[in-house]
Amino acid sequence: MLLTRRSTLTLAVAAALTLAACGKKEEAAAPGAEASAAAASGNVVKIGFAAPLTGPQAHYGEEYKNGVTLAIEDANAEKPMIGGQAVTFELVAEDDQADPKAATQVAQKFADDKVNGVVGHFNSGTSIPASKIYSDAGIPMVAMATAPAFTQQGFKNTFRSMTSDTQQGSVMGKYVVEKLGAKNIVIVDDRTAYGQGLADEFEKAVKAAGGTVSKREFTNDKATDFAAILTSIKAQNPDIIFFGGADAQSAPMAKQMKRLGIKAPLVSGEMTKTPNFVKLAGKEAEGTIASLAGLPLAQMPKGKDYETRYKARFNTDVATYSPYGYDAARAMIAAMKKADSTDPAKYLPQLAGNAYTDGVTTSNWAYDDKGDLKDGGITVYQVKNGDWVVLETVGGGAPAAAPAASAAQ
Repeated sequence: MLLTRRSTLTLAVAAALTLAACGKKEEAAAPGAEASAAAASGNVVKIGFAAPLTGPQAHYGEEYKNGVTLAIEDANAEKPMIGGQAVTFELVAEDDQADPKAATQVAQKFADDKVNGVVGHFNSGTSIPASKIYSDAGIPMVAMATAPAFTQQGFKNTFRSMTSDTQQGSVMGKYVVEKLGAKNIVIVDDRTAYGQGLADEFEKAVKAAGGTVSKREFTNDKATDFAAILTSIKAQNPDIIFFGGADAQSAPMAKQMKRLGIKAPLVSGEMTKTPNFVKLAGKEAEGTIASLAGLPLAQMPKGKDYETRYKARFNTDVATYSPYGYDAARAMIAAMKKADSTDPAKYLPQLAGNAYTDGVTTSNWAYDDKGDLKDGGITVYQVKNGDWVVLETVGGGAPAAAPAASAAQ
């Protein structure tokens, strides 16, 4: 009886293997089978992603993540071969909650999991502490972080996907004095690495251009009531008020400025230049001025095509950060292809060079020796009739798009 059972089992296994083999042949002819085969054989290249995906900054993180997602989908559709083998790129996304402690935990998880590279983190305050962990693990990271300190640590694995606060702050400080005619300027920042860093660079540029910073105040990135600060500022009768921080704070600040009768316009950086700011501030958003790295979407080398494909894929408009997330992921993948290796130590020199010349945001994705982008134009926007419109692009190869506004607007 035992022999009979074993014989029966042997026949059953053989039949199952035959059917499985037939099934594999049919699957090989199906669309996308190369990617499936690569995944099945273990040739999966893990790209970590970290940003705030919950909390008041989740809208930044989700849009950023969408750009990286689209980049990985595009790369996989090209049926990539690296080291003579088909590979599949896989996004491994984590929520760092815009919190430095959570960010270091995410970074350690990525290091333990031996991801091949990281796109992120989003905030400077999370990217800076996480970068030490990635450096120790030898993992390249391309972050959205703009604080100068991020690439001044001496690490060889840290790169940006946007211009630094040094570039943005210096452009805006000069712009408000020379183009808006502002002489008496008040600065407020949220004490984050991003907000304070941007405000510091802005202040330097204002003074260098001959302007005066008559008062500097600070708040935090959780505050929504600025009555005391703004009442104090109103007595200074400033020409403009500059804010370094996110739209969750700049929007209520704009509303409260109008409520207190402050005539000076609010000027800020790219975390204010969002659809969310306009939504939160409502009619009080009018006249707000903000800078953003790079060219306007319509003027980017592949901006119009990206805009169409992004909306088709995610059923929403491009806001601010997703094109930079897309290019960061594609630059990392291009470096792997050029090195013909997914080993971080082998593709890192290609990432530091200029492996990616076909970007959405720029056709010259190249870094200096610190990891800062060389091609760094800044565009200045203003809210008019409930929408962000271009005032001027400074650098980056684009002409001015419109006459500058006056500080009295």
